[in-house]
Amino acid sequence: MDSNDEQLLRGRVYGQDPSDPHQGPRPGRTYVELVGGPLDGLLLDISGWTQDEADTGVSLQTELGQFGAGGHALYDPRPGDRGRFDWSGDSP
Repeated sequence: MDSNDEQLLRGRVYGQDPSDPHQGPRPGRTYVELVGGPLDGLLLDISGWTQDEADTGVSLQTELGQFGAGGHALYDPRPGDRGRFDWSGDSP
């Protein structure tokens, strides 16, 4: 495991219960790092996603974006880097 992988594994996972004492990634799961925007630095569990689903990107609910409660942050896969999704904007 290189230093980039170690740094990635230190992150918190999007959608995990904040009271969960184990906020980090779990063994045997597949994660991408969210880069930029309101969820910057969080990991997204994509275990079980098809390649088509991973290639499409994702809309994640967040209160931290431009639209507040009920808003979504949009993330798209980074070309040439399967381990990162880049922020592309917010939506209501």
